[in-house]
Amino acid sequence: MANQSVGLIEVRGLVTAVHVVDAMVKAAGVKHLSTRKDLGGGLVTVVVEGDVGSVRAALEAGRNSISGRAEVFCSEIIPRPHPGLNKYLK
Repeated sequence: MANQSVGLIEVRGLVTAVHVVDAMVKAAGVKHLSTRKDLGGGLVTVVVEGDVGSVRAALEAGRNSISGRAEVFCSEIIPRPHPGLNKYLK
């Protein structure tokens, strides 16, 4: 993950998350790292990595892909994440 940024987006439901991942990887040069379903309450967190601009574009595409149909609870970009975060992101 050296010199890469990480993007996280949290939605409700696996089907919604799959739709978001599809939009994100098609819209920008990002790599899908993980989809975490262990949060409870039906929340699913999608994690992608790439350069800051690509991650920003991917998060926007993911949010837009479900606009009006589902809710994005949170999204965030982490530029150059500390290596200690890897265990939480994969």
